[in-house]
Amino acid sequence: MFDLTPAAAGPVRSARSDPAEGAYRARRQSHWDRVAKALATSRSLGGAYHRRIQRIYRFLVPAGQRVLEVGCGSGRLLDAVKPSVGVGVDFSMESLRQARARYPHLAFVQADAHALPLRPMFDTIILSDLVNDLWDVEQAFNQLLGAADEHTRLILNFYSRVWEPPLWAAQRLGLATHVLAQNWLTVQDMYNLLRLADWEPTRNWVEILLPLDVPVIGEVVNRFLAKLWPFTQATLTHFVIARPAATSKRSRRQPPRVSVIVPARNEAGNIAEIFARTPEMGAGTELIFVEGHSHDDTFGAIERAIAANPARCARVLKQQGRGKGDAVRLGFAEAQGDVLMILDADLTVAPEDLPRFYDALVSGKGEFINGVRLVYPMEKQAMRFFNLIGNKVFSMAFTWLIGQPVKDSLCGTKVLWASDYQRIAANRSFFGDFDPFGDFDLLFGAARLNLEIVDLPIRYRERTYGQTNIQRWKHGWLLLRMVLFAARRIKFV
Repeated sequence: MFDLTPAAAGPVRSARSDPAEGAYRARRQSHWDRVAKALATSRSLGGAYHRRIQRIYRFLVPAGQRVLEVGCGSGRLLDAVKPSVGVGVDFSMESLRQARARYPHLAFVQADAHALPLRPMFDTIILSDLVNDLWDVEQAFNQLLGAADEHTRLILNFYSRVWEPPLWAAQRLGLATHVLAQNWLTVQDMYNLLRLADWEPTRNWVEILLPLDVPVIGEVVNRFLAKLWPFTQATLTHFVIARPAATSKRSRRQPPRVSVIVPARNEAGNIAEIFARTPEMGAGTELIFVEGHSHDDTFGAIERAIAANPARCARVLKQQGRGKGDAVRLGFAEAQGDVLMILDADLTVAPEDLPRFYDALVSGKGEFINGVRLVYPMEKQAMRFFNLIGNKVFSMAFTWLIGQPVKDSLCGTKVLWASDYQRIAANRSFFGDFDPFGDFDLLFGAARLNLEIVDLPIRYRERTYGQTNIQRWKHGWLLLRMVLFAARRIKFV
C-alpha cells in the first residue's frame, strides 16, 4: 500500500552542508544506538512515564487510523495506538532492529527527521519527546507537510523547561536515560515554529506531574492534580496538536453543497420567513425541516411553504424521538450536502448570517464553526438573565474541558463538514447518546477528533413568534451532569 523508498518520495528539502549539523547528527545517532542496546538488557525507571504517554496517545488517536511516528525508537508507542497502517521512522539502526523484531505488523524506516523520504498521506503524525533533540525543528516540521493532507493531525509532546534541573540531576544519578544537550522549548516557541512551517496549532495542555511508578498515588496525581492549577505549573510535558495551515493544504475544486437542518417545534409562524430569508450557498442549498410533535400547525405550514416555493430544494421529516438533539441527528442522517448547518426555527439567529459560517468553514479558517451570542448586545427579550448567566458558566466549563475557547456552548447555529460529522457519529458511543440538545454531542465529538473549533459572533434576536422550548432549571441541571460526565471522559484521562 505504501512505497517507502526514497525514490518514491519525490523531491524533499535538501540537507544543508553545514559540517556542524553533520557532526550533531552523527553523535546523536551513535548515542541512541547505545541507549537502545542498554535498554534492551536493563529495566528503565521511566516505565511509568512511558505508560502514561501511551495512555494519553491512545485517547488522542482513535484505533484504526493511518499513523506515522517520527522518532519512534523501539516502536512501543506506535503499536499502542493500534493503527490500521503504522509507519515508524528513526535514524537509530539498533532501535529499528528491535522495533522490527517486536512489531512485524508495522513498517519501520531509517531516515532523518530533517529529510523524510515518505510521501503517503497519514491521519495522524506523532512526535513524542523528539523536538528537544532536533537540530532544526522548523525544517523537521516542513518535512512532515509532505505526509499530511488537510485532515491530518500532528500531535507532539516535549519536556517542560521547569524540569530541566530535575532531569539533569536524575541523569547524573543514573535515575534517567542520559541524553545529549537538549532544546528546551516553550509552548510559545513551538507555536512560532509550527506557524513558520505552515502548521496551525489548535490547542495545547500539560500532562504528568509524577513520572514515577507509585501505586494509586501516581494515578491520582497524574490524572487529576496535573490538570488543576497550580499543579499545572510543575508538570513534566507539554502536548500540542496542530493541523496543516489552510493555505498550505486546502485544494477543494468545486463549491460544496449545503444542507441547512431546521428543527421546528411550535414554529408555524416562522416557516415562511425561513424560506424567504435563507440564502443559497455553495453549489446549492437544501432545507431540511424536522418537525417535532408541535401543538400548532408547524407541519402543515412547512408543507404549504414547500409547495409555494418549488424552486427551493426543501423537504420535511416527522421526528419520532424527542428533543432538539434527536431532530438534528435525524436531519444530518438524511442530508445530502457536503456542509451541514443548524438553523433554529425561532429565527433568533438571522438566516442571512449563514454565509458567514459557510465562508469560515470552506476557507479553512476552522473545521467546526460555532455561533456565539455573547459578544454583541442582544435585543431586549432575546435571552433571560439566568439563561445568560448559565450560558457564560457553561462556556467557561467547555473551554477548560476541551482546551479550545468556546464562548457560547449552547448557541443553536453550528456548521461542519458532513465527513467530520460522520466521524463524530461513529465515535458517539464514547460519550453516550444522552444529550437532548445536540450541542454537547457535537462539541465533545469535535474535540474528541481534534477538530479546530472557531467561534463566530452573531447578533442574537428577540423571538417574534411562539415561546422558547428551554426549561432552564431542569435543563440546566441536565447540562451540569453532562459537563461532569465529559470531564471524566475528556479531561481526566
